[in-house]
Amino acid sequence: MSMQTGLSFEQAPPFALPLRFFLTAPLYLLAAAGLIVLAPAALASRWTPPALALTHALTLGFLAMTMLGALLQMLPVVAGAALPASRGVARSTHFLLAAGTAALMAGFLGAGAHALAAAMILLGCGFAVFLAATAIGLRRAVASATVTGMRLAAISLGLTLILGIALATMRAGWWTPVKDEIFIAAHVVFGLFGWVLLLVIGVAYQVVPMFQITPPYPPRLMRWLAGVMLGLLLLRTMAPLLPAAAGIALFAESGLAAGGLAFALVTLRLQSRRRRKLPDVTLDFWRVGMASLIACVAVWLLARLWPAWAGSDAYPLLLGVLFIGGFAVSVVCGMLYKIVPFLAWFHLQAQLQARAGSIPTMKDMIAERARRWQFRLHLGTCMLLVAATFWPALLAVPAGTTLALSALLLELNLLSAVRRFSRHGGRFS
Repeated sequence: MSMQTGLSFEQAPPFALPLRFFLTAPLYLLAAAGLIVLAPAALASRWTPPALALTHALTLGFLAMTMLGALLQMLPVVAGAALPASRGVARSTHFLLAAGTAALMAGFLGAGAHALAAAMILLGCGFAVFLAATAIGLRRAVASATVTGMRLAAISLGLTLILGIALATMRAGWWTPVKDEIFIAAHVVFGLFGWVLLLVIGVAYQVVPMFQITPPYPPRLMRWLAGVMLGLLLLRTMAPLLPAAAGIALFAESGLAAGGLAFALVTLRLQSRRRRKLPDVTLDFWRVGMASLIACVAVWLLARLWPAWAGSDAYPLLLGVLFIGGFAVSVVCGMLYKIVPFLAWFHLQAQLQARAGSIPTMKDMIAERARRWQFRLHLGTCMLLVAATFWPALLAVPAGTTLALSALLLELNLLSAVRRFSRHGGRFS
């Protein structure tokens, strides 16, 4: 598959717009590591204040920051629809998301209702600006499986935001619903499975064949998977309000598990059939991500068969570590190592009209050895975090330390691509 097939690179935004998101994200990964080291209780129970701060450092500070940057780049290139006022949207969204995430973490860690109120305002405004611009862009977009995934992920992000604001007001003591667990479950489900998983699925349809030189995903899978999974998410959210709630919830969860398993297995099969057999650290990140997604399904299935395991503290923590750290962070790291070098090379090529050999290749933008070391640190972190869900007092600090080293090396690696871009005369805006 040609790298430029069906893509509109002439509509690509300036390098500076997505880059600000990509360079900020590892700093929140570093903040998450600091939380684990300073407050090991973050890995002892999912409801402790450090655990809540850690979760949002990863999901908002790292994952959402990277994903919004990727959408800024992919919407005009893949969907052929530029965001309106893209410079203003990028700058305001980046600032509001960065500040709002910091305020939310502070609120969980004891800064109180004022910090939570600031977080609600900052994050609400930041995501509202981005979602409004995205909605306009997606309305103009050329229909494709990737665009469908983006649309459904954007809907899920909007629902996650609304539910998150409701939960923040509850935590600030402004109101108390009869069944707050329904809001919490819906916020988690739409945030992780709706926003993160559906966006990864939609983006994978484009980037896996393009960057990893694999066959395309099966057309039938691309047609039905994202839509069916959003329907199951809605059913799972409404299940507590319906008759036979337990049976409906089990049906919806089973369907979501089957959908995630199908995506992971198909992706691994496509990667095994890639035409370029050279070692590629990006492929290794994706394989860790897909293996972690499969492990999530296995852990969930074990909980259905063993009620004592389902009621333990370790069960939800292990699911969270596998999904957020093992699956989502792995895949995002893999995408960063393709997207940032590609954008640096592409913008240099477009700005300088350079001859082959006069500018660094994509592969040369970030040293292979440095990428490989960061992958090893990330893999070691994932293993330690999995073990730390069972022995947090013993392993939380080592896990946080390796996560800090991994985050720091990721930031340095991305900056090395930026330095090479600048050294060869590239313009950021």
